[in-house]
Amino acid sequence: MQLLNTLYVTLPDSYLRLDNDTLRVVDDAHETRLRVPLHHLQAVVCFGHVGLSAPLMHRLADEGIALVLLDANGRFKARLEGAVSGNVLLRRAQHRAVDDAALTLELARNIVAGKLRNQRQVLMRGARETRDDAERARLVRAAQNLAASLRACRGATDLHTLRGVEGEGARGYFEALNLLVKPERREHFRLDGRSRRPPRDRMNALLSFFYAMWMNDCRSALEAAGLDPQLGHLHALRPGRAALALDLMEEFRPWADRLALTLVNRGQVGADDFDCREGGAVLLQGEARKAVVVAYQERKKDEVTHPLLAESLPLGLVPLVQARLLARHLRGEAPTYLPFAMR
Repeated sequence: MQLLNTLYVTLPDSYLRLDNDTLRVVDDAHETRLRVPLHHLQAVVCFGHVGLSAPLMHRLADEGIALVLLDANGRFKARLEGAVSGNVLLRRAQHRAVDDAALTLELARNIVAGKLRNQRQVLMRGARETRDDAERARLVRAAQNLAASLRACRGATDLHTLRGVEGEGARGYFEALNLLVKPERREHFRLDGRSRRPPRDRMNALLSFFYAMWMNDCRSALEAAGLDPQLGHLHALRPGRAALALDLMEEFRPWADRLALTLVNRGQVGADDFDCREGGAVLLQGEARKAVVVAYQERKKDEVTHPLLAESLPLGLVPLVQARLLARHLRGEAPTYLPFAMR
């Protein structure tokens, strides 16, 4: 089964080399830490200072295995890939769609609606699980506000208005998200709004790290479906920006939020796992990064029911399914694009 098999390398100062048909990871003491057959991989993602041999990079390109370089905090730096494949007719349809204002607005509306709906599910689940009546009432009220945002986004007549609706919904959602952190952990994991580049608190640092990994998987899924990840609809087109990957990722952000809350509430990530630097930047540290990556990979194995396909599949496969559904819509084979709904 295609599951976007990805190797995440978080070991500082490690080095990746080609060993026949195997990728070998060695540490700074020249000890072999891992061997992975290349045919098991679809992508290699390196965090921070990781070295690679030229023969390995050539082989990855030849085999169609994406190489992604992220900084230590998970921010995208570069991507190496081989010759572009895919359906040129699909790419032509994609370019026409971007120039079609009505189609672009419809797609953007669906993307925002999917995100808002999944955010609402996160809050409603929290409301069901809390034992504090006052906090339950606040969570229900925040969920009702997201429902109002959902109705408003359907009536948005232009992208500017739609982005405003999304932004207003996001502000209320992230404020309510603090109530989903256990009271004894809120002092260190309070979310003061959404901040990035750099994150300004521990929860933002954790969310940014998860979003970076979802972003890579969404971009890989789009490329696997033959789509150009640069040609977005909700996100504005800019040089070097994978706007369509950002579009596709929107419906998966609440999945990242839920996993971040789980790790914090279970004590799997603690206050000491972050580096609070001068100037206000907060970064997830080395060993904690490894634990977070493992948790992310494990969560991708969870079986979920796809509402459109009406069948069970691993969560890690859903971005590829959604990319293919988007491709069908752009080719005119499906009347609309339906985001993946959280349950």
